[in-house]
This record gives sequence, structure tokens and C-alpha cells, in this order.
Amino acid sequence: MLELKDIKKYYHVGDTVTKALDGVSVSFRRQEFVAILGASGSGKTTMLNVTGGLDNYDSGDMIIDGKSTKTFKDSDWDAYRNNSIGFVFQSYNLISHLGIIENVELGMTLSGVDKKTKREHATEALKRVGLEDHMNKKPNQLSGGQMQRVAIARALANDPDILLCDEPTGALDTETSVQIMNLIKELSKEKLVIMVTHNPELAYDYADRIIEFSDGKIRKDSKPHLESKKQDQFKLVRTKMSFFTALNLSFNNLKTKKGRTFLTAFASSIGIISIGIVLALSTGFQKQIDQTQSETLAKFPITISKITTDQTTNPQHSLGSEKGKFATKKEVTAKTSEEDKMQHINKIDQDYIDYLKKMDPELNSSIGYTRAVNMNLLRKVDDQVKPVSFSNAKDSSGVSMSSTMSNMTGIGVSSFPTNMNGKDNEFLTENYTLLAGDYPKEATDIVLIVDRNNSTNINSLKNIGFDVKEDTELPFNDIIGTEVKLVHNNDFYAKLPTDNFIPNTDYEALYNSKNNDTLKVSGILRVKSSSTMNLLAPGFAYSNELTSKIVTDNENSDIVKAQKDSDVNVMSNEALDESGKENFLAYLGGSSIPASIMIYPNNYGNKDDVLAYLDKYNKEKDKEDKILYSDLAGTMTDLTGGLMDAVTYVLVAFAGISLVTSMIMIGIITYTSVLERTKEIGVLKALGARKKDITRVFDAETCILGIASGTLGVTIAYLATFPINSLLYNLTDLKNVAQLNPVHGIILIVVSTVLTMIGGHIPAKIAAKKDAAIALRAD
Repeated sequence: MLELKDIKKYYHVGDTVTKALDGVSVSFRRQEFVAILGASGSGKTTMLNVTGGLDNYDSGDMIIDGKSTKTFKDSDWDAYRNNSIGFVFQSYNLISHLGIIENVELGMTLSGVDKKTKREHATEALKRVGLEDHMNKKPNQLSGGQMQRVAIARALANDPDILLCDEPTGALDTETSVQIMNLIKELSKEKLVIMVTHNPELAYDYADRIIEFSDGKIRKDSKPHLESKKQDQFKLVRTKMSFFTALNLSFNNLKTKKGRTFLTAFASSIGIISIGIVLALSTGFQKQIDQTQSETLAKFPITISKITTDQTTNPQHSLGSEKGKFATKKEVTAKTSEEDKMQHINKIDQDYIDYLKKMDPELNSSIGYTRAVNMNLLRKVDDQVKPVSFSNAKDSSGVSMSSTMSNMTGIGVSSFPTNMNGKDNEFLTENYTLLAGDYPKEATDIVLIVDRNNSTNINSLKNIGFDVKEDTELPFNDIIGTEVKLVHNNDFYAKLPTDNFIPNTDYEALYNSKNNDTLKVSGILRVKSSSTMNLLAPGFAYSNELTSKIVTDNENSDIVKAQKDSDVNVMSNEALDESGKENFLAYLGGSSIPASIMIYPNNYGNKDDVLAYLDKYNKEKDKEDKILYSDLAGTMTDLTGGLMDAVTYVLVAFAGISLVTSMIMIGIITYTSVLERTKEIGVLKALGARKKDITRVFDAETCILGIASGTLGVTIAYLATFPINSLLYNLTDLKNVAQLNPVHGIILIVVSTVLTMIGGHIPAKIAAKKDAAIALRAD
């Protein structure tokens, strides 16, 4: 019988002779005949390389066209079998899931022959064996004789030098056997044919040279070959199978097992489905959060205050019980608090203000300035003049916590910003509905802000002079047109002989001064339901231009000049440090530098560009010279985004466990496939497939399974978003929460493919190491 083994030498052990034929050994264990057809005149090397008969040949190297095979590697023998040997097996060994034409093309497929040439040679070979009309059939549609003809066509298609036939008629009836032998005899005119048979009639009827064996010994050699020295004319052509070819072979195999392939892909896709749904929910919830933030925080101002917090500092102090070892020493250590370490003084000056004004108006719609300037306001109520203020504080002389927070965040302020694009009142018209009166047209126009219930701060009404109690309702017309006198410093403050200043209490005279400016309540505004900004606090609001006008009018007043030249408070004679003096000058209207600046981006996307513009100013500056800002919207976004990411990572990690299970399952299934396709492995190796080609075939199969399971998983996950969204909408009123990102889908397919290929690679390597002879004998 014919055995395929990677033996590279002659071996003579006792009375048993085994001869390697280019990796194919012929073992003679009983009465057999090696019939050699075309040995003379064929121009082909007989391969036996025997001098005086095999029985007295010592172990040595095989010589092929003058080339010693002593240094041949496995890949060299693979290449030689593919290019020089054509095999005709007793049991045909056709690959059932391939068509007839594909079976014939298989050897050329391993040689890397292009598709057109391969098809031409295969068609010609089938025509030669009389199967032209059957080339589009499957092996199970042919008779035994036809399948043997296909095997011969496969052996011929790659134009080998030698045909090696193992009992080519063993499974055929007498009539078909004669047809096959006549075909082989015809082929021996072109090729060297070596046939192993138990049938002496076939040997004597068809062979040119016959070697008879009995009990492992050569009994007779009809025409011994005398080897002579030859030049090295051997050229080895390497086999090569592309991954695409391997994919095609594996795909054809999987097509024959559609049901199992689908179930395998579905089982493997469970992990992908889980992760896909988690990512869809995470993406959807993040979009919901981003949309909410965009709607509610999009135009939240970026605030720049004189005193701010350095967010780059990471304080170790935390509220609650302290952990760790407690000190036992009897001394107290003086240290700067973490809060003080985080405090940063912004040195805002006119250059920085000018830098902000140069910002592209396409990035920020408006910019607001909060100044700590005092307004000298008088109003005549019931024929009596008295001081008033635009304050929401219960005690108009004090500073409320809410006003402090307003300056820090830019939310709940009393001054509306200046439009950078030159459009008057764009901020108000876009975000506030006019309930009565008119939008402000002049710097001296004041507006009253109310909430959705038309309610406003009771203190704002009291501080302006209205006699109201809780839940008092005032007609719009009682408020519209209300006038307040703004008194300049030189009139409002009287200088004493001691060079100190005190407020003038002759309110009637002050009220009637020609130097006054008249402020008027021009309208009542309410935030729009569609607005993303409700930044003005309920109460009276005024423009940046008004505070700027007050500074312009008062920065050269007598009290301001006196305070600039003095280190004590010119009203109370209290000593002032540098910061106190600066603050008091700002209160008197002697400083044009605002206490805080609020920049309103046009949209959420432009905010990053605004921040980049602000960061550019700080580039290469020392820490103490940098101007730091507060981005409330960004802080909230980072917080919610971090939480969502954390939840997503945890859920993906749990869902990923099923991916590992899928990978193990793929490994088991691939190993099962290896067992099922053992004979196919033997055929491929006999035809010259390298180990890497066999590995590639099964890697390709797992690649297809990975792509299929990944695609199926992503598709199911996508389809699952519809009922999930319906359920969530009924429970939470949130629409389209589950949204599978296409990029995530592609990544999941890639991950599925990689993991399944990893899981199947070990069985693929096992398949590549299988012995060809053992593989061909498998059922």
C-alpha cells in the first residue's frame, strides 16, 4: 500500500525495505508489485535511484535531477510534491464540499496560479478524462469510475513530472478498471507513472518495469535502473496559498453545514449582543446628557473673577473623619490651608480687557462685565425723595451670598451682557419675552425680570421704593416708566474741612440737580420657554454700558482723586491695604477694571474655541501672571461624562466574560472541524500544502465565523434597540435612548473576528501537524 510520510532517506532494516519517494514511502509487507510505466524513453528520473536492486542499496540521500535532498525541509518537500508529483488514490479522496472543477483546481490553488489559468487547465484536464459534461457537479453526484477520473484529472492539472497511483482500480469494477488503466497507460507516454498494486495482471499487462516484493524482500526487478551522475538541474517552485484562497475553501465547507454554522455564529454572538446593547445604551444616555447639557449649559458663561480657584491644584483635605496615623507630638504646626493654596488672584488689567474684545464675535455672542461700582440713586415716592438701589439683598447696604455666587458663576446676575456683533439687545430678544413696555434702547434704560409665574424678587421692589408685601400683585403699568435719578459723585459726596467726604443728605436738591442722569424702567421681561439661558436674576437688570458710564463719569471726581492719593478711607479714616484701597476705589467708580467677566459662547461647540483663545493668553506666562477662568458647564460635563464612562466600563467588562466563553467555544468547534476534515487535510498535504497553508485554511474558517458572529451580534443588538427604546420611553419618557454607534458596531465585528481567530488558532496548528498518511486513512 502507499503511505505518505515525510521520510527523506532510504532505509534498510533487516528484511524490510522502505524507500522514500519525495516524501512518499512505499512499504512492502506482503506480495505486491511496483509497476513502473514509462520508465524508458520518458525522460523522467525513475526516483528509485537503485544500483543493483533495492535489496542491496544502503541508506542514502534521494537525488532529484542531480539535486541532493539531504538538506530539504518540510516546506521543500511540500513544494516538490505540489509541482512534481500527481497522486491518484484508491479511494479517490475528493473533497466533498468542493465542486468537481474546484477539486481539480486544488493543486494549482496551492501553487498560486491565477484564476483564469487555473480554470483553463482544470477544464482541459477534465476534458482529457472525459468528464467535460460533469465539471459543475459535486463528487457525490458521480459514479466510482467518474470520481477516479476526477482524481486523475486533479493529478494532471498541475502538469506534474510523476504520477503516483495507489491501487487506482482497487475500488472499481472490471470494465471500469480497464478504462482507467488504458487512460493511465496513455498518460505514461508523457509522465512517469509509478503504480502500486496487488493485481499481477495489471502489472504485467501495462507496466514497462515491474518490481516484485514478498515479505518485505525484493524478489524480482524486471529492468533495474542504473543511476549515473547528473548535473543539478532541479528547480524548486514554492507553493503559496493566499488567505483569500483559504477563505474561499473554508466558505465552501461552511456552506455545506449551514445550520451548524448559523447556530455556532449565534452562540458566539451572544457576547457581542451584550456588549452592543451596553454600548448602545451608554451612547444613547451620553447623547441625552450631552443634549441636556447643550440645552441647559450651552451658553453658560465662562467666568473670570479677580479671585478664583486654581482647578489644577488637587487638595488632599477632605470633609469627614481623617484616616491614617495621628501625631503624638506636643506642638502645633502652622500650615497654609488647602483652600488658601487653591486661591488664585487674577491680575485683570486693561490689556486683558482689550485682548477679550479682539475675540472673534463668531465664537461668543456677548460678553458681560460685573463692576462693584456703587450707584447713587434717588427716587421720589409720594412727593418724598429717598435713596434707592437695584439690589436683591434684604439689606440693601449688605452683600448677599446669592450676589457673591452670581459673580463667581455668572448665573443670577443683574447686568445683561454687551453683544459682540454690534446687534442691540440680541441677548435679551433671543432669550426673553417682552411682557410690557420696550426692550432697552439706551444705557439708562432698566428692565424688570420676572419668572414664569410673573413673580420677581420682593426685595428688588422694596429697595427701589415700592411699598409691597408678600404676594402683592402690581400692574405692569405701575412699574413701566418708573424713573430713578443717578447722581454723580461730585454732587453726592460733600467734602469736609478735614478733607474727608460724607454723603450729601439734601436729597431734594440732589434729585433736582441738572447733572443727574435719569434711569427709566423701560420694560418687563420673562425668560422664553425655548431659551437655554436664564442667567438674569428676578429683579431689576441693567446693561454693561450703564456701569461703564458711571465709571466714566466718576473716575475723575473729587472723592476718587482724594482716595487715590490717600492710604486711608477718605470717608471713615480707616487704614486700607492695597487690596482694600483697590476695592473702595472700584466702589466709588474710580476703576474701569471689572470685578468679574462673563463670556457667553454662541454654542456648545464654540466653547472649546473660546477656551483655547483664553488659554493662548496664558501661554508661556508664570503661574501668578496667568488669568484663570471658571467653566461651570465643563465641570458638570466632565463629572457626568466620567460617571457614564465608569458605568460603561463595568458593564462592558461583565459582558466581555461571554466573549471569552465564545472564544473557548470557537476553539472546541474548530477542533471538531479539524477532526471532521482530517481526510481533507491529508489530501491538501499530499497535494503540497504547507503547514502554514493548513493553518491558514482553519484560521480562515474561524475568521468567517468571527465575522458572521460579529455581524449577527451587531445586527441583533441594533434590532434590540427598538423594543428597548419603546420600553424606556414608557418608563421614563426618554426618546431614542439606545443608539448603537456604527463605529462601535465595526469595532465589535473586528473584536469578534480577532477573538474567534485566537480561539481557533491552536486547533488550526494541530491540524497543520497531522501526518498526511494517517489523515488519508481517516474515515
